[in-house]
Amino acid sequence: MDSPMCLINNADGELCVEPEGINYLMGLKQKVVVVAVVGLYRTGKSYLMNKLAQKRSGFALGATIQSKTKGIWMWCVPHPEKTDHTLVLLDTEGLGDVEKGDSKNDAWIFSLAILLSSTLVYNSQGTINNDAVEKLQYVNELTEMIKVKSSTDNEEEGEGTQFMQFFPNFVWTVRDFTLQLEIDGREITPDQYLENSLQLKKGTSKKINDYNFPRECIRNFFPSRKCFVFPSPTTPDNMQRLDSMDEAELSERFREVADTFCRFIFQESRTKTVIGGHTLTGEMLGHLVTTYVETIAKGNVPCLENAVLAMAKIENQAAVDEGLAVYQEGMEDVKALFPVDINQLSENQLCSEAQARQAFMKRSFKDENGEFLKALAEAIGNHNVNLFKQNKDASEKKCKALLENLSALMDQWVKKGTYTTPGGYELYCNHHDNIVAQYRAEPNKGVRAEEVLEQFLKGKSAESNSILQADKKMTEKEKEIQAEKMKTAELEHEKAAFKEQQAEMERTIENNRIRQEKYLKEMEEKMEKEKKQEQQEFNRTLDRRMQEQKDLLEKGHKEKAELMRQEILEIKKNNQLEREANAQNQKALQELFKQQAEGQSKEREMLMRDLNNRSQAPVQVVERLVPQQPCILM
Repeated sequence: MDSPMCLINNADGELCVEPEGINYLMGLKQKVVVVAVVGLYRTGKSYLMNKLAQKRSGFALGATIQSKTKGIWMWCVPHPEKTDHTLVLLDTEGLGDVEKGDSKNDAWIFSLAILLSSTLVYNSQGTINNDAVEKLQYVNELTEMIKVKSSTDNEEEGEGTQFMQFFPNFVWTVRDFTLQLEIDGREITPDQYLENSLQLKKGTSKKINDYNFPRECIRNFFPSRKCFVFPSPTTPDNMQRLDSMDEAELSERFREVADTFCRFIFQESRTKTVIGGHTLTGEMLGHLVTTYVETIAKGNVPCLENAVLAMAKIENQAAVDEGLAVYQEGMEDVKALFPVDINQLSENQLCSEAQARQAFMKRSFKDENGEFLKALAEAIGNHNVNLFKQNKDASEKKCKALLENLSALMDQWVKKGTYTTPGGYELYCNHHDNIVAQYRAEPNKGVRAEEVLEQFLKGKSAESNSILQADKKMTEKEKEIQAEKMKTAELEHEKAAFKEQQAEMERTIENNRIRQEKYLKEMEEKMEKEKKQEQQEFNRTLDRRMQEQKDLLEKGHKEKAELMRQEILEIKKNNQLEREANAQNQKALQELFKQQAEGQSKEREMLMRDLNNRSQAPVQVVERLVPQQPCILM
């Protein structure tokens, strides 16, 4: 992307998705690291974003008191340090713009920046004092603007922990900072400066509660916090031409802090994830943007769980389509060789199916009841039906053409009456056997070779019998013997055709067994991986919560620390209950699949017994013994 484009438009206080921006995002297949900057208008947010894009210009910089950025603008650039990742920079409309006069609109902009980003940069000017913290009033309203889950037994229970689990890292950038970084004569770091500014006061009066509340919100919602303090980049007279100034013209200290800030963002900003720890591509982020903005436009509160489920449904269907496309592409090479024997076709099918499942597993997530994995299996099964038919038809066509070519001269002699002379039947049989021998010597006839031959010879049965009866050189007894030989030969051809179908059936049954085992194994591995991701995500959040409790104890806030301890115990209890419920659901789903597999295994055993019984009795070849559609697990 050469320059920024609008992603979310804000026209007359109404938010809507900008088609050009969303279409670009939907085309991004790489994983994304999303950095959003928020802050009061005219505080230099856009300059920071241009710096992160490693460009001198891009996001609009304004030298007047009017806000230049409206809505949310996006700039997608290759990530400087993470290969195969795109850095998505979101520059938001300045908060507190007097021209808007609508704080609700500001709150939605702030909420969207949090929902979409993996790192949130809050940009302010001057110092981090009580006024600066209170201007971050939108943090206080987050529980009203965003829901984590669609429904909970107690919506207040563990609210802060739920939010911190899914919220971005928080970076506070203080611009035009002129103070000395020290407390009581002791030099401190910018991070210590931020933490000191967020310290809570002891007491329970309304004034103290009002002072503590925004700080508690920041501490609860954003456990990962970082601070950078920027001196003024240049003199006040030069600020209006900041975007056109060379880097060398800016103050050295400002450039040092800016470079440190960029390195931190590049190295520490996480790939964007959602509930369950699943990483997002640009396309998936686009689905989230659309869902959130449409929800807000309807006057509803965005819900992370609902948005992720909606996105998962879209993404999982795309995973099915991608898996099927991988399978179809994998089968093109063998399709070009049709007709092929059942072993070659089966080997290619199993290999292509494995590649298709890998593609599906890589892209899918939260397919909690296996619905989309079943859909992929069914889609592949339906495609296999067509492949079996195409291969069968190609084999039949080739075999019929071969027999027609081999028997052409013999047909001419039949018409000429060559075989109706005394001794003609022996000559006919020699020619007949020669055709069968040449036919069987021809390679690569496919899966219907014996069946087509058996049908061809049946068609010649009346002709052969007529020539036999017309041969005056043979006695009646000899004719009876030859007729019996003819029937025996017909039965042998029938058995050969049946064995051909039996081999196809056996291979298909074995393929189904292998397929079922792989589906079960890969589904269990996928479930285990997602469960592990979710637990790691929860453990990180819990560790931060426990650290927060420790800090409160060290600062003497015993009552708040005790409340947090109780909250942590409740969180652990709820997490354990949720894990047990998920484990039961997964076990039930696996048990269902195993029961289906066992049922299909019994069906296979019955088919094999039937096949064995048929092979030991006089055989009448049916149209097709092999199932038209391979059995699939699900």
